[in-house]
Amino acid sequence: MIDMVSGNIFHCRKHSWPSEEYISRATLQLLDFDSAAPPRQAWRRRLNSHANILKEFSVTFMEALKMMRLGVRLWSYVREEASHGRRAPIDPFTRESCKPSASQGVPLGGMGSGSISRGFRGEFRHMQIVPGICETSPVMANQFSIFISRDGGNKKFSSVLAPGQHEGLGKLGDQGISSWNWNLSGQHSTYHAVFPRAWTIYDGEPDPDLKVSCRQISPFIPHNYEDSSLPSAVFVYTLVNTGKERAKVSLLFTWANSIGGNSHLSGGHVNEPFRGEDGVSGVLLHHKTAKGNPPVTFAVAACETQNVNVTVSPCFGLTDQNRVTAKSIWDTMAEDGSFDLGNFNAGSSVPSLPGETHCAAVSASAWVEPHGKCTVAFSLAWSSPKVKFLKGNTYNRRYTKFYGTSERSAAHIVHDSLMNYKWWEEEIEKWQNPILSDDSLPDWYKFTLFNELYFLVSGGTIWIDGHSPARDNQSTMSQNGHNSRIEEPTKIEVTAATVHSKGDVVIEHESCINGFEDANGNGNGLNLDQENSDEENAEGHNPLQLSTLVDQKPDDSEDVGRFLYLEGVEYVMWCTYDVHFYASYALLALFPKIELSIQRDFAKAVLSEDRRKVKFLADGNCGIRKVKGAVPHDLGTHDPWHEMNAYNIHDTSKWKDLNPKFVLQVYRDFAATGDMSFAVDVWPAVCAAMEYMEQFDKDGDGLIENDGFPDQTYDAWTVHGISAYCGCLWLAALEAAAAMALRLGDKPFADKFKNMFSRAKSAFEEKLWNGSYFNYDSGSSSNSRSIQADQLAGQWYVASSGLPSLFDDHKIKSALQKIFDFNVMKVRGGRMGAVNGMHPNGKVDESCMQSREIWTGVTYGVAATMILSGMEEQAFTTAEGIFTSGWSEDGFGYWFQTPEGWTVDGHYRSLIYMRPLAIWSMQWALSLPKAILEAPKINMMDRMLYVPIRASHNDAGIVRKVANKTKCFSNSVFHCAC
Repeated sequence: MIDMVSGNIFHCRKHSWPSEEYISRATLQLLDFDSAAPPRQAWRRRLNSHANILKEFSVTFMEALKMMRLGVRLWSYVREEASHGRRAPIDPFTRESCKPSASQGVPLGGMGSGSISRGFRGEFRHMQIVPGICETSPVMANQFSIFISRDGGNKKFSSVLAPGQHEGLGKLGDQGISSWNWNLSGQHSTYHAVFPRAWTIYDGEPDPDLKVSCRQISPFIPHNYEDSSLPSAVFVYTLVNTGKERAKVSLLFTWANSIGGNSHLSGGHVNEPFRGEDGVSGVLLHHKTAKGNPPVTFAVAACETQNVNVTVSPCFGLTDQNRVTAKSIWDTMAEDGSFDLGNFNAGSSVPSLPGETHCAAVSASAWVEPHGKCTVAFSLAWSSPKVKFLKGNTYNRRYTKFYGTSERSAAHIVHDSLMNYKWWEEEIEKWQNPILSDDSLPDWYKFTLFNELYFLVSGGTIWIDGHSPARDNQSTMSQNGHNSRIEEPTKIEVTAATVHSKGDVVIEHESCINGFEDANGNGNGLNLDQENSDEENAEGHNPLQLSTLVDQKPDDSEDVGRFLYLEGVEYVMWCTYDVHFYASYALLALFPKIELSIQRDFAKAVLSEDRRKVKFLADGNCGIRKVKGAVPHDLGTHDPWHEMNAYNIHDTSKWKDLNPKFVLQVYRDFAATGDMSFAVDVWPAVCAAMEYMEQFDKDGDGLIENDGFPDQTYDAWTVHGISAYCGCLWLAALEAAAAMALRLGDKPFADKFKNMFSRAKSAFEEKLWNGSYFNYDSGSSSNSRSIQADQLAGQWYVASSGLPSLFDDHKIKSALQKIFDFNVMKVRGGRMGAVNGMHPNGKVDESCMQSREIWTGVTYGVAATMILSGMEEQAFTTAEGIFTSGWSEDGFGYWFQTPEGWTVDGHYRSLIYMRPLAIWSMQWALSLPKAILEAPKINMMDRMLYVPIRASHNDAGIVRKVANKTKCFSNSVFHCAC
């Protein structure tokens, strides 16, 4: 049932979470030094909070009936992929054994080197070391524990620093971790999170006279392209003794030789103690991965100081078959508070047998005087220098540029992490404090803004060094005896798309798809100027003459490698572009060089074609994998960059939103960065993308039409004729393309796009504007007059890019107010976000599962559009619905795993999803960059003489024929006379 409450019901909503409600003021004062106390603006939980099991959505009977044929084809495809040992990119039939729960917290590590999440109660889980594989179950041997003894020996305390008995601990009384003391209630312990840091405060647990703060720090530092790639985290314990006796406090960090799941039982794993520089000591855990994946080495370490003593137990097991057991190391710590110093000389352990688990322990002990304070620092790092994709190449991860390709670099990474974490925190605070201290912003927004960035770490990100695969085609042997075979790319024919509209002109290439090599073995990919002779360059006919606009001096600092991130952990496709459209604001704001790198990848992809056949599951028809001129849906799954469009439900070459989204993102990124080199590089792809779309203008009015199937990001929501969503994106793309053409001196193209815009705008408003909002589409279906929350997506982008509004101000505000009044406030009084579709009678559009869903990222995008239109109150109320349902104590428990969306009863679809990063578009709207505010303005309505433009359709339908090859472009921007 839909709550039809109208009006503002938020009179008693909590705008902030005062830390005093979770920690006593006295404890906060005691910890108010060395960043040990959490900031006032933080997301908070008590450790004894119940982590309820999350509820997944289900389709209705009618939806299941409509999708039956798709379901059968998808089931068959999933089974076929499984028979080849591969995971299908979309698999709704296989469920994890560990049911998702409301237990997540801030993940560990930087970007692109694998990730490990840590729940708010302390468990380490969701390991994603191997690309595309997420092991969700917690590894319960991975724990921090504490042992406390007071002078005189009268008081002793010991406990794992995680509350209660967890599922999977096994039977009490065994030799494993069930023998440890799991007696922390969590009633007086709290978790505080502002990504990339988290604080756990133990306020007198387990010792009433000891205050403990554990601060978790990861190297996620905006505009830092080195440290932000490191696979490491630091845990800083601050100990405050409020008792009358001196206390010996020993902290224990235990870690299993595992990458999640049952990997600890596969055998061949080796542990090795080490002593490094500056007092950094610990254990290396060399993990032999299965199925030929590159090996992984973990390093757990602590930093020895004048007051802190570090010892290790390099290898213990979980059964009585092991010489050293989990029970024996616990008993040793409870008795002595440390291990034998001779353990550092133990050398490498014997490789584990199948079915046997190797774990390691690092202890750090210190005496804390009465009313004294002490700091103890641990670090965790993992090194898997090579990333291998199932069907494709092996690459070096980004951090290897700074630490080399040995797995043993984990020891150097933990050392540098322990030496540098204070500087990391300084940089993080410089970035975050201006927003956290801004009293004009609600507190829930501040910490949700930062915490949604968790996805850039735990969203399956891959960051490689450079643009080429690891070139060693021999079997490489690591220092631990693990084999890792590197495969060379397979060559296929690639044909570039038509680039300009005047004349039938194309340039063809043979190379690897989106290539690392061309036909001659050059490693530069699709390099357009290789098709032109030196003589032609001398004549000035090379289209890359635009390069004279930029500084040609090479700059190594500009090479940030290549970056991939998943659509979601359940939708395993890299850099899904229709979703990146929403998420990209976060990368542009914080790591703009990565954002430009992704856009360059897609620009190359636009100009390429992959003729391999693919069966599309929605209709059962076959087509080619990648059409020239079309923006790919994604960069692939098992062979990214070389086998794009892993998505195979629909033929996305017929989608109407991908190409406009590419043009809009390119222009926004160009306007924001002012990077003329980037603009020159991608301009041919922009022209090709725009020209490709002209075939979808069936009646010559300048406006594209949808084709009666879900041909856009709402891939279950059918569209007929002109649509508000795609039509608005197309109008915005015309404006952006015209503006970019003018900036690059391409006046003929600018005039062409201006004329098309004028005609398309008139047709759009005539056919869709109904006096208060734009209809869903121009068809005659039951939902054609629905109010779509995302109807102004194009307006959102032009406003974000400093371009003129697409429509009169009163129309924009009227449509946004309609969305607010209906899609937001008529669903549970505004406490859930904006539902995608709403009928004008106030009932949710239930024509398909997506129309009745609330999409988190879309809601943030709508809120950003409201901010840009001067409707800030409505904007924050709209976005607060996502916080209330997803992040608040009274919500559904989706923190640090924000799904694509949920239904009005709170059932989720697709956890840990890319699109919610769109909350950064709100911050973008609140503080537009100076480059955009000062960018040259374009008047789309000047000199609008109607110039008929011949529609460039052809008999081949949606896939364009390749025209005769020529040597140069005919468009006059390049002054080509041939």
